Amino acid sequence: MPLFNPVAWLRDWLQQSRGSPRLVLCVVCVALLLDNMLLTVVVPIIPTFLYALDHTTQDPSIQPYTQGPLEKGYTVSEDLLSISGNSSQAEGNSCLEDSDFLDKENVRVGLLFASKALVQLLVNPFVGPLTNRIGYHIPMFAGFIIMFVSTIMFAFSGTYALLFFARSLQGIGSSFSSVAGLGMLASVYTNDEERGVAMGIALGGLAMGVLIGAPFGSVMYEFVGKSAPFLILAFLAVFDGALQLCILQPSKISPGSVEGSPLLTLLKDPYILISAGSLCFANMGVAILEPTLPIWMMQTMCSPKWQLGMAFLPASISYLIGTNLFGMLANKMGRWLCSMIGMFIVGVSLLCVPLAKNIYGLIGPNAGLGFAIGMVDSSMMAIMGYLVDIRHASVYGSVYAIADVALCMGFAIGPSTGGALVRAIGFPYLMVFIGIINILYAPLCFFLRNPAVREEKMAILDQECPVHMQSYNTQKEFREFPLSDESEQEMEE
Repeated sequence: MPLFNPVAWLRDWLQQSRGSPRLVLCVVCVALLLDNMLLTVVVPIIPTFLYALDHTTQDPSIQPYTQGPLEKGYTVSEDLLSISGNSSQAEGNSCLEDSDFLDKENVRVGLLFASKALVQLLVNPFVGPLTNRIGYHIPMFAGFIIMFVSTIMFAFSGTYALLFFARSLQGIGSSFSSVAGLGMLASVYTNDEERGVAMGIALGGLAMGVLIGAPFGSVMYEFVGKSAPFLILAFLAVFDGALQLCILQPSKISPGSVEGSPLLTLLKDPYILISAGSLCFANMGVAILEPTLPIWMMQTMCSPKWQLGMAFLPASISYLIGTNLFGMLANKMGRWLCSMIGMFIVGVSLLCVPLAKNIYGLIGPNAGLGFAIGMVDSSMMAIMGYLVDIRHASVYGSVYAIADVALCMGFAIGPSTGGALVRAIGFPYLMVFIGIINILYAPLCFFLRNPAVREEKMAILDQECPVHMQSYNTQKEFREFPLSDESEQEMEE
């Protein structure tokens, strides 16, 4: 009897399973997990690191806290509090001596956080058509390589300029990974209901990255140092690359058999624009919180470093629950309704954030925020693929480039303007402003209830022109995906 060879068994299994939708889903989940861990691990690290770094140049008696506990037995955050104790007690509403400096730091931290989204915003329109030409596998692997380089840069960068460059480089890698990954999922899960579930699971990988990133970064930075969390992420990036090499074979160019709709054509589709707007505004709230909430907590709650990341934990857990739960439920209750309710909850949660007096008061608003964003993301990602199927050619690179652009706009406009708006109107009024925007935008999701079928170019609000509408019911008896040439001809007739 021949001996069992695990290497040969693994090789045979990979050859038989390569291209399996479940394995593709696994690869996309890992890529999104890594991207969003790197996205959020810097949230608690950068504000405190830059404060200590910049403040050192102004006051030599204050040491930068990049090494965790000091020789005296307490951290620099405690050192700063002791130095500023007298003035803080006199003011009664500030925890740090240099509150004005923190307000200015809001702007720099916001720009650094926004740089990733701004670069991703510029790269996405090129990545979408590129995936239509050469397939999804090579761009996916290119995203891994760029992400690995960015992670190593974060680990060893000690200046604002290098951190800014590393964050911008991450935007390029994230663009390749996100657009190619979501497009790949839409192409292998052709049934709309299964696609919705797969999108929810993939976004669950994204949520897991957000869930782990901020608390992991704050704890590691507090007790080990700045480089440690990024070196661990670099190891995960290598694992992701090996997984892609085994499953996707990224050396092969595999363009789609159907030519996709031009990006400009998709951008003129009002239904796609409404979906993209929902993604943008819903995520803009948490994007504004990332750079501004830690500094607001330092100013008003005297929060230690580990709490700056833990404050985002309820949002991450609820987002993980929301994406997986509504990946299945949204198709039954109506994805337009799910998204509309989600945007209302986002608005109300943001209105409640400034009411918190300590970290425990943030649990409810942040949990509601994460759950609601999960409702919006899982619904809209599936709707984008559905809209392409019924109104355009079933090629998904460009439409998910638009979806990623919408997310990037939220994560670019939010942090870049959030810091300046905090200085101008204050953190509480900023939360009220963005919360009201979400509440006012939510009713527009109603127009996604019955999207017009392919080739009909009527404006959404024009109710005078009679059009053939199809109910947003995606059961198999109505439609099979992808469309065949015969079904396209029947629809045109």
